[in-house]
Amino acid sequence: MTKLVDRFGRTGFAALSSLIWALPMAAWAGSADLSPIDKTAYPWVALAIGLVMLVVWLVLLSRLGRVKVAPRQRRFELNQMSRSEKRWILALAAFATGLIAWLNGAATVDWAPLVSAVTAGKIGPALLAAALAAFLIAMLTGVAISWRRATAAYRERAASSLSML
Repeated sequence: MTKLVDRFGRTGFAALSSLIWALPMAAWAGSADLSPIDKTAYPWVALAIGLVMLVVWLVLLSRLGRVKVAPRQRRFELNQMSRSEKRWILALAAFATGLIAWLNGAATVDWAPLVSAVTAGKIGPALLAAALAAFLIAMLTGVAISWRRATAAYRERAASSLSML
């Protein structure tokens, strides 16, 4: 744990380690959507695993402050970030969340009715398909741009800290 905290910083480690509960919760949400249809998904098992892992994560975070780390610049340490870097990381999180939401919807929706309506030439479903495609392109573009800008802001911060030495 100490090596990971030293590598990513406290904030980065907390975000990365949140996957231990976020993934089971996402599985629960997906299986809860599908369970009434196929009767094979077990949403309560995934929910129980997610809740147990949430408790494990909270215990892990409570001990995070006691981990000794070497003082240096870290990419995802909130108290070291510049205002610009925080803004671009927030934009990145927003676009990534939108992309994940789109992918979750795409994975749990039956596309056959939309495809058949679009191929039949209906204007409403075609507009919906175009809006969904535009949303996907906007989220992908937003992730790429905000990642580039956040990286540039980090490099600027790292360069300015080196010039102070």
